[in-house]
Amino acid sequence: MTRHPHLQSLRLSKLAVVLSLVGVGLVAGPGHSAEGPPPVIGSLVGQVLVATDDMPDPRFARTVIYMVHHDTDGAQGLVVNRPLREIPLATLLEQTGLDSKGVTEMVRLHVGGPVQTFRIFVLHTPEYASGNTMAVKNGFSLTWDPDILKAIATGKGPRRKLFIMGYAGWAPGQLEAEMKTGAWVRASADEALVFDDNYDTKWDRAIARRKIDL
Repeated sequence: MTRHPHLQSLRLSKLAVVLSLVGVGLVAGPGHSAEGPPPVIGSLVGQVLVATDDMPDPRFARTVIYMVHHDTDGAQGLVVNRPLREIPLATLLEQTGLDSKGVTEMVRLHVGGPVQTFRIFVLHTPEYASGNTMAVKNGFSLTWDPDILKAIATGKGPRRKLFIMGYAGWAPGQLEAEMKTGAWVRASADEALVFDDNYDTKWDRAIARRKIDL
C-alpha cells in the first residue's frame, strides 16, 4: 500500500502522539498483482471494505475499512475495527497547544492503516464541520483540524466519532486487483457498524452485508 496526495494533506500538523503510548500493528498491506491493473470498479467511497478469509496478509486479517477516496488515481480508507487504547483528551489538547484545564474525557485511539501512522484523523457524524472537514458520504465526515479537539472538549463536537491513527492506501488499480483475487469484498456502511464499539463482532456484521459484484 502506498502514499497518496489526497490524504497526505489530512494531518494534524501540530500533533505527533508518541507511538510508545500505543502499539501500532499494521505496517504493510497486500502487494500488487503481477497482472496489469484491471479497470476501476464503481467508487467504494462511503462503503466499507472487508477482508475475507482469503486475505493473504495476516496483518490485515478480519479488518473493516471505511473508504474515503476511490477513483482512477487510487484509493484510501480508514480501518475502523482495530482499537488501541484510551488516552486522556487533555493529552491531545496539550500536544496541540490548546487549553486542557478541566478536561477529563478519555478518547480511544484506533489503528487506521500503515500510512502516516503519526497523524490522527477524526471520522465523525456531520454535526461538526470546519474549514478542514471533508464530507465523505451519507452522513460521514472526516476532519484533520486540531480545533475539533477543542469542540469535543467543550461539548460542541460531533455526536459520534473515531480517533484514527494513519490510513490505508492503494496505488491505481491495486485495490481492484486485490478484490479480483478475493482478498476484499465491499459492504454497506452505517453509523451502527462504523462507530459501534463492539469490535469483537464488527467484522462478522460487516461480512454479512457483503455485496456480490458479478
